[in-house]
Amino acid sequence: MASRQELQALAVAKERLVREGELYRLSTLRSKHEVINALQPQALLHGAVDQAIGTLQSRLGAFIGQGGGLSGISFKTVLPYAVTLGSWIARKRLWKPAAAAGVLAAVGAWWLMRRRPDA
Repeated sequence: MASRQELQALAVAKERLVREGELYRLSTLRSKHEVINALQPQALLHGAVDQAIGTLQSRLGAFIGQGGGLSGISFKTVLPYAVTLGSWIARKRLWKPAAAAGVLAAVGAWWLMRRRPDA
């Protein structure tokens, strides 16, 4: 037979194990809900847009100018305006003129960059 102190120590250890198990269960449940929320289509789209914006900003910023260029532009701020403009262009069926203007702007930027003397 175990003494009274040993039984108390076992009860304390059992209570501690029960509390640790509850904490583990709650942390597992929280992790499960975080994964479920992260796999929602809206969260996936948000992550993909953030990744694309970061890549676009770094590539275009380095392409247009060293240290300058688009480094001062926040694409997250400009994106709603761009979506609104794209929606307007789609409603008015102005895709061909908009594409032509984009091609002309790209050719003009290429021509200006070619003319700029290398430092």
